[in-house]
Amino acid sequence: MGSKWRKAKLALGLNLCVVVPRTLEDSPSVLEASERHSDVALLSPANSNTGSSRPTTPSPSSHGLWLSKSGSKSSKQTCSICLTKMKQGGGQAIFTAECSHSFHFQCIASNVKHGNQICPVCRAKWKEIPVQGPSLNPSPGRASNGPVGWPQNDALMTVVRRLPPPRRDLNRRHIMPLYQAADPAIFDDDESLDHQPVFSERGCSCDNNASDNMSLKSIEIKTYPEVSAAPQSNTHDNFTVLVHLKASAAVTSKTPSRNQASLPQFSQTPRAPVDLVTVLDISGSMAGTKLALLKRAMGFVIQNLGSSDRLSVIAFSSTARRLFPLRRMSELGRQQALQAVNSLVANGGTNIAEGLRKGAKIMEERKEKNPVASIILLSDGQDTYTVSGSGNNQPQPNYRLLLPLSIHGGDNTGFQIPVHVFGFGADHDASSMHSISEISGGTFSFIETEAVIQDAFAQCIGGLLSVVVQELQVGVECVHPNTRLGSLKAGSYPSRVMADGRVGFIDVGDLYADEERDFLVSVNVPAQSSSNQTSLLKVRCVFKDPLTKEMTTLESEEVRIARPEIAGQVVVSIEVDRQRNRLQAAEAMAQARVAAEQGDLAGAVSILENCRKVLSETVSAKSHDRLCIALDAELKEMQERMASRHVYEASGRAYILSGLSSHSWQRATARGDSTDGSSLVQSYQTPSMVEMLTRSQAMLLGSPSAQRLVQPLWSVGSQPKPR
Repeated sequence: MGSKWRKAKLALGLNLCVVVPRTLEDSPSVLEASERHSDVALLSPANSNTGSSRPTTPSPSSHGLWLSKSGSKSSKQTCSICLTKMKQGGGQAIFTAECSHSFHFQCIASNVKHGNQICPVCRAKWKEIPVQGPSLNPSPGRASNGPVGWPQNDALMTVVRRLPPPRRDLNRRHIMPLYQAADPAIFDDDESLDHQPVFSERGCSCDNNASDNMSLKSIEIKTYPEVSAAPQSNTHDNFTVLVHLKASAAVTSKTPSRNQASLPQFSQTPRAPVDLVTVLDISGSMAGTKLALLKRAMGFVIQNLGSSDRLSVIAFSSTARRLFPLRRMSELGRQQALQAVNSLVANGGTNIAEGLRKGAKIMEERKEKNPVASIILLSDGQDTYTVSGSGNNQPQPNYRLLLPLSIHGGDNTGFQIPVHVFGFGADHDASSMHSISEISGGTFSFIETEAVIQDAFAQCIGGLLSVVVQELQVGVECVHPNTRLGSLKAGSYPSRVMADGRVGFIDVGDLYADEERDFLVSVNVPAQSSSNQTSLLKVRCVFKDPLTKEMTTLESEEVRIARPEIAGQVVVSIEVDRQRNRLQAAEAMAQARVAAEQGDLAGAVSILENCRKVLSETVSAKSHDRLCIALDAELKEMQERMASRHVYEASGRAYILSGLSSHSWQRATARGDSTDGSSLVQSYQTPSMVEMLTRSQAMLLGSPSAQRLVQPLWSVGSQPKPR
């Protein structure tokens, strides 16, 4: 044990790679070493093969976490507090402690001023400490280093003091607040957009007002009647027409950008900048590997936001605090955001409602607005402050109480800011997480294993960073005077049919690049004696381009069917059949969930099995349609997750709710191995999502040299080697 501890300590002192095993029993010595290592090394910059100057996150394996990978000299070359390079003669004083670790004087003096007299790297207690004088403030125009770079009333800075000697119980920690001034009354301190050109993460730039630099994004509208012909003498009360929409990403820029060479791995497409607020659970149950992986995932998000995107972070436990206001993710913004996220430690309870309240407050009170806005919520627990369980004549908890009014807007006004929710691990409240996403118009993802958290975030922001259509409303209007609409099957999207039955509307909202939507419209087909065809309906789409702010209206051609005198062979449209299967599978999932919640797991499994049998006999299944194959695989997975009450409580409920969220919004969510390229369950992924997932997984896989660095440390524990 002593020898292993010395090796780990030496590795930490040299800022080498360390892997955090999954469990304490696997390798307690390495865990103790990693816990003793300051969190500031987690998101330290690493060299990039692309030559980009952005801060980058380390590349952990799928089974562990690489806390740092910057070489044996990095502790002397990089300040472990602000994560920037230290250079003699660079205009900043450097302090070298008695333990031989060096820091910017400004950074470490700020630490000491708040009572911290131990080395952030090796945890050695110092006898001689730096004292910051009043004249050592950063000079005007120079970026200040360390968390003090943010306004102090926005900092959430804590230090973890561990009790010697090393302990096996990693939760036994004394947490001392360094500085916790109250948040301002009004969150109107967001960083100005300065009317900057829109710089895309994908490398192009375009002026918001220069519409001649690009072609307007468009929507492709296709319609499919369930059959192409019906006899003249027959009437159909529930004739189905599929309305298929696809957001085009074909944008042509006439003026090449100087930034196009900086990110050669990403496609060159202008996009709308984003205001993103992440609401992160740092309760006591997030301590250890969970929090470390969350920091790593946030590092990935930060480094993939563009300079026109703005980010703010809310951390919540028993209460909630804003780490920093909405800030543009410029080079300095990224560096300071990494610092702030890296300062987090886990303790306390789980007050989700307070975290969402502050997240919504940031969105409400910002002075300026980017075209796209969203909130990301991650939690591994259950809110114990706002929503009580069943009882008091209340059959179900009122999860709407977790959302501020500005998000859910009451019963009829719809949502304003979508909340994309990530339930982490087996102990989170999947029902409340799903309700939050459903009410707000966001998605619910189930992060079952710790290694998937970064991929789940990557898939989500891959969509948010590719919004090409906003405020989309789909109108369906009957053409034939005797035709009336029956129903609009639109999942969770608000839809309505006017009183006369002639017109219906579906409110879709935002679409990502290349994202598709399918809606089934039921209409009656009247009998007729003279005409050879019947015009049923037409579709109109009204939407806003997020870059130019221009509203566009597109209309489809009329949907017509032939009306022969004698019925011929009926050929069912495979496109309509495919979407019927999707809706039928989603309905079976919802029914199985109800049965499972009532304790009838056998009945739930039977519902899913019957649905699989029905789907197997459909036209699309016999044609080996990919969506039908994916639906069958998903239903089978849900059956397996209902094998027992324990399995259902641990993962089955969350898996089903995430699937329902995906199908109801027709948008990709993370669940099980859905982010794995080999998984069959990859419904609704767009090219932008796949592109961001590829980037995330390439980072997680790491380089061969990094694998060699981490390999020997795995022999200490009993975990399998990283793939």
